[in-house]
Amino acid sequence: MVAAFKPEDANDTRSSSEEEDAQGSDEGEEERRYGAVERTPCVVHTLQLVLNLMGKEPTVKRLLDKARNVVQLFRKSSVAKQRLLEQCGLTVIKDCPTRWLTTHQMVSRLLDLQEPLTQVGENMGWDCLLPREWQQMAVLRDLLLPFAEHTNMLQSDTNSLSLVVPALLDLKIHLSQFSQAQIRTYKHLAVLAKKIAANMEQRFSCFICPKDPKFSPLAAAACFLDATVAVEALIGNKEENIKELLKKAEHFLHVTAHPGMQGDDGEEQERLEAPPAKRSRFRFLSKNCPPRPSTSSIGSIRQEIRKYREDLSQQEITHNKGMEFWLTQSSTIYPQLKPLALDLLAMPASQAFAERVFSATGGLTCCHRNRARLTLERSAFLKMNHK
Repeated sequence: MVAAFKPEDANDTRSSSEEEDAQGSDEGEEERRYGAVERTPCVVHTLQLVLNLMGKEPTVKRLLDKARNVVQLFRKSSVAKQRLLEQCGLTVIKDCPTRWLTTHQMVSRLLDLQEPLTQVGENMGWDCLLPREWQQMAVLRDLLLPFAEHTNMLQSDTNSLSLVVPALLDLKIHLSQFSQAQIRTYKHLAVLAKKIAANMEQRFSCFICPKDPKFSPLAAAACFLDATVAVEALIGNKEENIKELLKKAEHFLHVTAHPGMQGDDGEEQERLEAPPAKRSRFRFLSKNCPPRPSTSSIGSIRQEIRKYREDLSQQEITHNKGMEFWLTQSSTIYPQLKPLALDLLAMPASQAFAERVFSATGGLTCCHRNRARLTLERSAFLKMNHK
């Protein structure tokens, strides 16, 4: 019996080794093209970890717990829910602990329903939020609103990696301005904003801190190659950190186009070997002609980057997506920059949408749906694209 399985085991061993070699060759090709890029976190999932600090701030936690109690009362009582619907046509929203965005939705809905909610609560004999607590809820909503906008943008499958760096820098400036504005009136919220900013600086240093050892210039390069984002986010910005990000992005494009060409200081370390001269078809006749100047491939990528920056400063960008801009550009003008741009802008901003598809597919394959006639692929498509 053992001898009967020996040939099959040998075949399995060879097939597995072949698969490993194929996988290794693919990874080697990717590493040669984009360099050894360290693992970077998903932006949307990391924002969830950052905003979990709201539950660790005692004052904010008490405020949110009281808001959840009010939501729970209205969700349990059919009478209160019906009265609320009769007055404004809306009802309260319950938040989910694993999705901070639902907390912002709960707070926003409570503020939108403040007057009818208070009136129905008084008729039912319930204790609702105090006037000062409503004001704190409004300030908390102002703190979370930019996070909600950028999260909705980054978790979509239609947006590119190029939006990661400007979104994080925008949130960083928002937290700084918020903490300065609320330091006297709502000190606990200002302290929360400072803690969130420090946590973001630590968790997203691989995207926005060029001096960090784990910094990856991939997202900055994608931002630079997105014509709809680069002008308002990187090019022309006078902040030193953003200038350094732009420098790292351009250096990354140089190295990616010609691996081993430059070091971290931006100076040439190795010169690419010159390609062999093309033999003339009329070798005797061409001797009397002056030699044509040779073009260096090292200089060409720099010239393409310089021309790209000039085009951004001179012409108005009317495209909605960075990919649309590069699809309209000629490959003869940007022979090296265009393929890099199409590759980088095809990368998604986060993995949130893919994991949402996995969750929807898992719900479609449960025991309650095992007699469905439609295929799983079609069911998942309808689930994710219904209006």
